[in-house]
Order: sequence, then structure tokens, then C-alpha cells
Amino acid sequence: MTTQAHWENVYQTKAVDDVSWYRPHLEVSLRLIADAAPDASSAVIDVGGGEATLVDDLVVRGYGDVTVLDISPAAIDVAKTRLGKSAAAVHWITGDITAVELEAARYDVWHDRAVFHFLTSADDRAAYVRQVARAVRPGGHVIVATFGPEGPETCSGLDVVRYDAEHLHGEFGPKFRLLDSVTELHETPWGTPQQFMYCFCRVE
Repeated sequence: MTTQAHWENVYQTKAVDDVSWYRPHLEVSLRLIADAAPDASSAVIDVGGGEATLVDDLVVRGYGDVTVLDISPAAIDVAKTRLGKSAAAVHWITGDITAVELEAARYDVWHDRAVFHFLTSADDRAAYVRQVARAVRPGGHVIVATFGPEGPETCSGLDVVRYDAEHLHGEFGPKFRLLDSVTELHETPWGTPQQFMYCFCRVE
């Protein structure tokens, strides 16, 4: 099964709140995005946004240049339907983040909660980092969250890579200046705790 087929199956067979990463609101992400981009005219991309409510909360807060990228058309359709007329104001991209073509220096903020840790291949991680370096403007910010050292070793039937702040930042390199790291204890919809690690960087 291809990666896209895997995620299409997940989103077509599970309810929005029946996946481990679901939260009604991504509070840590919203706080870091507000720190990175207090000006709501900033361009924000949510990588692997899927069915997440981050886009809803950004639109409500007045952000007018929001892009959601996901490998699953089914997930994007759910988010579009939920947003209704507001969906027309959002840029939607369906594609694999390691291969899709993104406009150079397009974004002020890159956000990813729970995509990077699925990249178990060093080549895929390097391709991802190249995408970030190309698509984020100098002086822009990058927010990436993965499972932490005490997080799960698998998710949705796939292996993941767990990171502490040092090793997660190390995947990106000196071009990305680490401003902060945040550990979050996320509770799944069925009450299981999962450790997430956020790295908050500025592109030099």
C-alpha cells in the first residue's frame, strides 16, 4: 500500500475524533504561531493539516493567508466541508511533502504537528528539510512537533522516529536557529497519554 493509500484509508474509515492525534484545538501550536506571527497578514502553512481544526482557529483569528497541505484528499475534503464558505479563503494543496513543489520563500510560518516523525528514511527527512529551507522566507519561523522520547514507537500502523529537542533540531541544522522547545503531554480521545516534542525555530 502506498503512503497516500494508507492515509486515505485512515481518513475514510475513522471519525475525526477517533484518531490518536485528535485535539479539539491545538493550543500549543496556536500559541507558537501567535508568537511567530502576531501580524495576521503573515503567510502560514500547516503541513499534514488533514482534518485538524488549526485552520479553523487561524481563520477565526483573522489570518488571511493560510495554506493546508495534506497527502490525503479525503482529509482535506473533511476540513473544507467543516469550514463551509470560509474554505474559499484557504489555499489547499494535496501532495506528499517530500515531493510536492512549493513556491520559494512563500511562507512566514511553517507548522507541522505529527508528520515529520513518520519519516523513517534519512532521504525523506533530508527532502523535507530542503522543502522547509526553500519555502520559508529568511526570518520566518518553523514549528515542528513529533513524538518525544517517551512517546509511542508506532502510530496508525506505521513506525515513527521519536525525538528529544536536541535531536529534532539537529535534523534541520544551523540554518534553523532554535528559539524554544516545548514538551506536551497529549491525551488521546480514549485517554492514553502521548508525549509530543515541539521545536520552534527561526530561519536565518
